Amino acid sequence: MIRRKLVFVIFVSMCLAFVSGCVDGPDVSASSADKPVVVVSILPEAEFVEQIAGDQAKVIVMVPSGADPHSYEVTPGQLRELSDADMYVKVGSGLSFENVWMDRLIAVNPDMHIVDASNGIQLRTMESHSHEEAEEEHEDESEGEHVEGDHTEEASGSRDPHIWTSPKNAQMMVENIYEGMVEIDPENGDMYAQNRDAYIAELEAADADVRKALEGKEGSSFLVYHPSWGYFADDYGLEQISVEVEGKEPSVQDMRNLIDIAREEDIKVIFVQSGFSTSSAQTIADAIDGEVVEVDPLAKDYIDNLAKVTAAFEKGLA
Repeated sequence: MIRRKLVFVIFVSMCLAFVSGCVDGPDVSASSADKPVVVVSILPEAEFVEQIAGDQAKVIVMVPSGADPHSYEVTPGQLRELSDADMYVKVGSGLSFENVWMDRLIAVNPDMHIVDASNGIQLRTMESHSHEEAEEEHEDESEGEHVEGDHTEEASGSRDPHIWTSPKNAQMMVENIYEGMVEIDPENGDMYAQNRDAYIAELEAADADVRKALEGKEGSSFLVYHPSWGYFADDYGLEQISVEVEGKEPSVQDMRNLIDIAREEDIKVIFVQSGFSTSSAQTIADAIDGEVVEVDPLAKDYIDNLAKVTAAFEKGLA
């Protein structure tokens, strides 16, 4: 009997020691729980947040790698994560995902700080004409009668949401995100400022590299399936021609006009991105003895991807 009591006492003591260790010992999740939770719409924004915050923030991306921001559906798990967020960084330029979901995302967590990454950026207007009209403009330009259109907001065209494809715009987005980080975590403001300055310097250097690589290509045209590269084109004096017409597959007449333009401009490459149909692009490429090349406007490693995209455009521009 005494032996049984002794065993019981030892067992209880061990249990108490174990519980005490669990309560008083180091909590490996505590540091993670103390970090601000920042939610972004797309991967390039995640890169910008991480460059500013380092490991001082937990970043959640709503539209994951390989998904289409035009059609992505938020999961219940993402909504649960969103309920704990301190800040949401929206692109703010008319991204389809945000047009559909932003109000509902805010309703899940009305207390999170909202940052508009497009603040201070002049938005361009998506080309809304058909390729038949584009062909007529192209002919007028060759006769010296073409007038350059501006990129201000017009009733006939929607805003171009792809602001991040311009390195200069990316710098402004980084500045807006930095201000948001200081708002939710002022104690680390000095560190955020240092990281912001260092990353903006990298973006400036990347911009200079792109400009040098594309030197002499000003005025050149390039064909893309989905018009993601308008801001990039504006930065470096290029003209983007989209296979899509207002988000729709081109008609037979559109295809003929595109092929004629490509031949006249000596375009040999049609750029596409993952998640979009390539059949129309491939048809045009076959007709002009060209090739289809994939470039990704939604890659996370922004500067590395910018170098890859620039190399592709450098090769593909006449």
